[in-house]
Amino acid sequence: MNLVQVLIESFRSMAANRLRTALTMLGIVIGIASVVLLLALGDSMQRFISKQLQMLGTNMVYVMPGGDRTAAQRAREGKVAVLTLDDAEALNALPSLTGAAPALQGSFKVAAGNENASSMVMGVTPAMFTIRNWKVDQGTLFGESDVRASARLVVIGQKVADQFFYRADPLGQFLRIENVAFQVVGVLAGEGRQTDGTDLAEQILVPITAASANLVKSPFPQNVHYINAQGRPGVAMTDAIEDIKEVIRSRHRIRVDDPDDFRVQNLNTIAETANKITAGVALLLGLIGAISLLVGGIGIMNIMLVSVTERTREIGIRMAIGARPNDVLMQFLAEAVVICLAGGLVGIAIAAGGAALITKFADFEVYLTITAVVVACGFSTAVGVFFGFYPARRASRLLPVDCLRYE
Repeated sequence: MNLVQVLIESFRSMAANRLRTALTMLGIVIGIASVVLLLALGDSMQRFISKQLQMLGTNMVYVMPGGDRTAAQRAREGKVAVLTLDDAEALNALPSLTGAAPALQGSFKVAAGNENASSMVMGVTPAMFTIRNWKVDQGTLFGESDVRASARLVVIGQKVADQFFYRADPLGQFLRIENVAFQVVGVLAGEGRQTDGTDLAEQILVPITAASANLVKSPFPQNVHYINAQGRPGVAMTDAIEDIKEVIRSRHRIRVDDPDDFRVQNLNTIAETANKITAGVALLLGLIGAISLLVGGIGIMNIMLVSVTERTREIGIRMAIGARPNDVLMQFLAEAVVICLAGGLVGIAIAAGGAALITKFADFEVYLTITAVVVACGFSTAVGVFFGFYPARRASRLLPVDCLRYE
């Protein structure tokens, strides 16, 4: 019996028991759809994270106050973990960095006209625009002279402009932050999530000295919340981080045996951690989908065993007129594989539909990959062969005489 005849007989057998075939396929459909969609979600999460980090630059580091010592330990020692504008200026002089930009940030009441909201406001220096590659779509950025003068100027994102100055030119308008008027001088170009969770189009940026004097109102105007630094191209990030630590330790007079009173976070490390987490989540979800495949495979084995019992006389007739045991084995094995492959194709179609719905209604793009489809087809075939072999082997070992006597 050739392959074409085997497939024709398999489809005839499936057509003769449509409802049973559909119910048998259901477990495979659910399992394959789950595995494919969850693999696609895992891959999409990794690509999304990589895209966001690439936009920020993987040679970016954040220096933040607070190290291995707890706040209580520092209090006992009479020390407070802080970073200052002078620390940022010292890091700017490092040859291994393209620049370092200090920042102050907080949530403040923002208003213009009758519109008001509580929004995140960031006080920065012009170096921040260079490091983060922020450009303006309208207007201009504030400069070093504006920082020295504590000028009440503000650069806003496009969503902020649309919210507070709908259908009006925002340039030259005033945005009240904590009832302090800041003049809009520029609107940022683009949008996208930042490492702090904010959207570029939702940024509200003011000179760091103006933020310190009018918004944060700290008794220590030199203190900053963190310093954003960028490694110079061609310089290993490990070397740049060591230079940062050496400078800050020297400025803070930290002894050799004492722990740092600051932390340095590298986006490469964040990216690696995020990829490990997403890969682990994708694997876990894939295993959950594989359980559905296992259940579906057991269902196929049960149905094929029932089919062998029901078709005992048919098997006997086939073998009596010349069919070999291998022909019977191939016949039943082919039926199991065809059921699994058909279920796999339906499952892939359902997964593609689910990916399209997620992409349409969520702010997250999910696409099926060739790898996921190939893995799904391979899984379908493997399940068919594995769970169909025992019933097929049992059928092939039946004796024609016993089969023909079977009622």
